[in-house]
Amino acid sequence: MSQHAAVVVWERNRATFTDGSYSRGHRWVFDGGTEVAASASPQVVPPPHSVAAAVDPEEAFVAALASCHMLWFLSLAARRGYCVDAYRDEAEGLLGSMPDGKLGMTSVTLRPTVSFAGEKRPSPAEHETLHQQAHDECFLARSVRTLVRCAPSMAPPAPDAA
Repeated sequence: MSQHAAVVVWERNRATFTDGSYSRGHRWVFDGGTEVAASASPQVVPPPHSVAAAVDPEEAFVAALASCHMLWFLSLAARRGYCVDAYRDEAEGLLGSMPDGKLGMTSVTLRPTVSFAGEKRPSPAEHETLHQQAHDECFLARSVRTLVRCAPSMAPPAPDAA
């Protein structure tokens, strides 16, 4: 078992608060000192009260699921002797109405495109199986009620990939 933490920091900075005109901009601080500018999504809280350039919780949720899946995929591929050359996921989450009528992340679709190098490469069926196994192992996908789909594709090998 392990413990994971993040520090979320927000300050009013003299803005009027009770009328809702305060900034939703804040910071996420992680161990090791990494800081990420965060905000409410501009699709949820319109600017100027949100910060479009910052990461919003919905994007972070999608990125965390995609990252967890990728890390498991890479581990499983390496154990099977496949050399992953590149991995890119254009993941997308859909915020919509939940069964109770409130907004929630109703689904997340992962769209990883993977390219392999070397002589040993998975067949399309083996590639799909690796993604299913990665999904089954992903701590985060197992921890949420949101439907998490994976629609992978294999990139053609680069001419000089070895």
